[in-house]
Amino acid sequence: MNIITTTDALQAFCSEAAHHPYVTVDTEFLRERTYFAKLCLVQLAMPGHDDSTGVVVDTLAPGLSLDPLYELFRNPDVVKVFHAARQDLEIFFVDGDVLPQPLFDTQVAAMVCGYGEQVGYETLVRKITKSGLDKSSRFTDWSRRPLSDKQLAYALADVTHLRQIYEDLDDRLTKTGRRAWVDEEMSTLMDTSSYVVEPEEAWRRVKTRSNSAVFLAIVRHLAEYRETLAQSRNVPRNRVFKDDVILELAATKPTSLDALQKSRLLLREARKGEMGEGIIRAVKGALAIPAKDLPTPPVQRERRAGLEGLTDLLRVLLKARAEEVGVAQKLVASAADLDLLASGELPPDSPLLGGWRHEVFGADAERLRAGEIALSASGDTVKIVDVAQVKGAA
Repeated sequence: MNIITTTDALQAFCSEAAHHPYVTVDTEFLRERTYFAKLCLVQLAMPGHDDSTGVVVDTLAPGLSLDPLYELFRNPDVVKVFHAARQDLEIFFVDGDVLPQPLFDTQVAAMVCGYGEQVGYETLVRKITKSGLDKSSRFTDWSRRPLSDKQLAYALADVTHLRQIYEDLDDRLTKTGRRAWVDEEMSTLMDTSSYVVEPEEAWRRVKTRSNSAVFLAIVRHLAEYRETLAQSRNVPRNRVFKDDVILELAATKPTSLDALQKSRLLLREARKGEMGEGIIRAVKGALAIPAKDLPTPPVQRERRAGLEGLTDLLRVLLKARAEEVGVAQKLVASAADLDLLASGELPPDSPLLGGWRHEVFGADAERLRAGEIALSASGDTVKIVDVAQVKGAA
């Protein structure tokens, strides 16, 4: 088993990898008890047909620096191949202020190639490499040392099979002319704003039904306080206090520690001391905001009569077009996209109005909404009918 525990060994591997067209990458990390992910392993493999060109990097080894890996990530001549890359990218961005470029995500590519919605790695291994995976080490505590040969073999398999999967999908994209589709999705994954949580924006994660501007202001201040504290202590935000506590305090508006004691949901230790004082400061700060600076409640869109039927038609059209071109429906449009399409409120910068999504679905969706096309059943399939041609024939 090739295990890297020193910076020099990592540098040697990355220097060799720089001469290859691609390198496959995966990580093992823990996040259940921390705010920021704890990176425990990085698995890497160069092109080849056995395990000899794959390595497991022990990121917890004393003195090991990931700088050689980050240098490889910045190399524009080597494609960095991941499966379901988002969490991995967040780790590398937070740890090293780097995102691997150029990037290839096999989960996205598989959706473009017709493998279904958010297809799992195990499924691709089975369908493309005709192999199976040993899943017994899936719930390993990757921070514990030493790791067994079985655990290391499990980790390495996440990048050795990935080579064949990448080559297969890459070939399919070339043959279908859909490489630009995947490139468009990769540009979204490379948006650094996706990996930065600003405490002042954390309130948008909290689901609330209230339209009271004061209520929302308290939610905003409490969520910001919670996020800042969670980051500084490196603990999950819900370990500070949960969303239902924020909603309760936004409703009761406690401005003293005595008033805070009446909370039903806040843990007793959080009602006093530093955290209790922090909560009171947040509530008072929200209540002191001038009316003109209070957060604006989200606009509630009223569904016009008939929109449900149009949305259903758009859903049928989406299913028909996705099946026709062999691409996952959810990659093309979400349920929220269909609602906005039906109401005519789709933002001008929506992906459905440009790029490959417009070609596959957006253009026909606009024509359906305008009454220029209709849908017709033909046996087991749905056909798109040009209304003008039907009228002309009549």
